[in-house]
Amino acid sequence: MSTGAETYVGAIDQGTTGTRFMVFDHAGQVVANAYETHEQYYPEPGWVEHDATEIWENTKLVIVEALADAELDATDLDAIGVTNQRETTVLWDAHSGEPVHNAIVWQDRRTTDRIEQLEADGWADRIRAKTGLQPDAYFSGTKAEWLLDNADPIKLQRTRPQDIRERAEEGEVLFGTIDSWLVYKLTGAHVTDVTNASRTMLYNIHETEWDDELLEELRVPEAMLPEVRPSSDDEYYGFTDPEGFLDTEVPVAGALGDQQAALFGQTCFDAGDAKNTYGTGSFFLMNTGDEAVESDHGLLTTIGFQRSDEPVQYALEGSIFVTGAAIEWLEDVDLIEDPRETATLARSVDSTDGVYVVPAFTGLGAPHWDQRARGTIVGMTRGTRREHVVRATLESIAYQTRDVLEAMEADAGIEMNELRVDGGAVKNNFLCQLQSDVIGTEILRPQVDETTALGAAYAAGLATGYWETVDELRENWQVDRAFEPRDAADWDARYERWGDAVERAKDWAQEGTE
Repeated sequence: MSTGAETYVGAIDQGTTGTRFMVFDHAGQVVANAYETHEQYYPEPGWVEHDATEIWENTKLVIVEALADAELDATDLDAIGVTNQRETTVLWDAHSGEPVHNAIVWQDRRTTDRIEQLEADGWADRIRAKTGLQPDAYFSGTKAEWLLDNADPIKLQRTRPQDIRERAEEGEVLFGTIDSWLVYKLTGAHVTDVTNASRTMLYNIHETEWDDELLEELRVPEAMLPEVRPSSDDEYYGFTDPEGFLDTEVPVAGALGDQQAALFGQTCFDAGDAKNTYGTGSFFLMNTGDEAVESDHGLLTTIGFQRSDEPVQYALEGSIFVTGAAIEWLEDVDLIEDPRETATLARSVDSTDGVYVVPAFTGLGAPHWDQRARGTIVGMTRGTRREHVVRATLESIAYQTRDVLEAMEADAGIEMNELRVDGGAVKNNFLCQLQSDVIGTEILRPQVDETTALGAAYAAGLATGYWETVDELRENWQVDRAFEPRDAADWDARYERWGDAVERAKDWAQEGTE
């Protein structure tokens, strides 16, 4: 493909709450941007679903809108990359292209009992050894199993309704995470990349192939699985349909799960490079090179990315389920009217006055992995005001990050000197400074903070030759602001007390109490 200022690279960033399309130039600067939210469905406590068809319709909408706003045509795109909310699971009919059920979202806890059964049956160590993952309802494997068991039979023309599992065994019902769903709708190809495959709890990250033993235990037919490809694929996943909504063939050449895309967009290409993304949850990843480092401290070993004809690059990951979502909760319960208020309210008090918020709304992720933990506020007195609760909520984001950082340093045997940050919450200077203080490490915020979309664009653009080397990408990365740790507060003592609060939140949701 051509290189130069006259063409651009597009990125679909399909997230938990909405879908964004961004267009980047050769310098990695944003030239077009459109966003659309989608509905969140909560059919039962602890269940979270999305309508995959709505996500596809929104994807088309934001692509068309972004291009129109920037007065660009699809023919101006050198490539399209895809990044996505990971683990969210879709099953669809291979003939009609229609989902057979709502997508089950990564936050969904409906398969908690199944995970506990796997652990009781002795599967935990085997799952960790093969996949690098802690057995949890978070991942796609048990979601796919649930859908195969519970989705309504498909009514076929002139024949009896046919069981979903029966059709899946024939390859007539397909499984995918959201990247697979969107690439399928764009190109007709049934593929995924190594990073998304590594989040299914069905993929052996050492052998880099679907694992027969896990597929058999979870009764997921191999015939329904996508082909696993590099994250940046110079053979391309496919092309957009020239008869479709873009009226032209654009290569779809890169895909990464959202957190790996942010790692790529932050140019964390070398072992020891680390980033933390503050979105609905927070996801702290450190590149460990071509070595899959096993965690002894509750972290995940995952695939960071893979370029064509190159070895897989691995990463250690700390998955924190609720950070930005805790700010949304403050809005939901009317403690704030706008997220921008949080910094002003937090600054208005010197401390939380002993209040700790543990936002374990969907359990605790790394390094605790307690599916039955629940949100908790401790330490309140009659003098507690909303400012204290708001500040404690912001501090919980910083403390959870320190939980992960300490585990990561212990596993990798290195001390982290800087942490690159991105995501919506890092626009909050108070939070960035607080984070630096709590972990005692320099925080670097880049000029282009939409690094998830940027990473997908980089993966696709490297595949087509729009960018020729990763050194070009490193040159694009620029610091917006650095936050240096201050030692004005006794953060070690406060952090120790945070650990006590976490213990209060653990193992709260018992059978019959939700």
